Amino acid sequence: MPGWFKKAWYGLASLLSFSSFILIVVALAAPHWLSGKILCQTGVDLVNATNPELVKFIGDIYYGLFQGCKVRQCGLGGRQSQFTIFPHLVKELNAGLHVTILLLLFLALALALVSMGFAILNMIQVPYRAVNGPGGICLWNVLAGGVVALAITSFMAAVEFHDLTERIANFQERLFRFVVVEERYEESFWICVASASAHAANLVVVAISQIPLPEIKTKIEEATVTAEDILY
Repeated sequence: MPGWFKKAWYGLASLLSFSSFILIVVALAAPHWLSGKILCQTGVDLVNATNPELVKFIGDIYYGLFQGCKVRQCGLGGRQSQFTIFPHLVKELNAGLHVTILLLLFLALALALVSMGFAILNMIQVPYRAVNGPGGICLWNVLAGGVVALAITSFMAAVEFHDLTERIANFQERLFRFVVVEERYEESFWICVASASAHAANLVVVAISQIPLPEIKTKIEEATVTAEDILY
């Protein structure tokens, strides 16, 4: 059985892995990965609007991996519309990249549970195989954190290089054309960053658990035997 010191750190490692699992679930469910401002370029061109009047033509948009919301401002007041990524909108996006992001996050969920299981295994017993020990915990955390980081990078690539926000803003728009004037990553995106950070923190936790504690040695006094003791 591992000592109390190792048990405490392995318990913390299992909690971090479980928290990463929960964070990814929240990030998948929440529709707030990115928000931005969209300018109704068609409306601006029609009335030849200048800088002070551009505010009337700037709407809002936010979206996640499954759904989102858009507020159109084309000079006649805001018009809000909800949209879903699947099944229709995904055809307008880079479908392969979007599906890859989802698959990576679902894979990260499974790896987070595996790393938690390995931490619990090391907490309740001393594994007889090296791959099941601290090295195994580190391996699964590196894989889980790396997969989450890859999903985050893929989403950033979709936003920066594949005009994800502009494609979503102009979905099924026949009369108006929208231009993205501002983008910012929202809480769901940063929740995924926190998930990857939890796995990185697990590597530190496992490293600390391997620090040997100083042994407390009790000084044993040597018995002195005298001639009187022998006679007695």
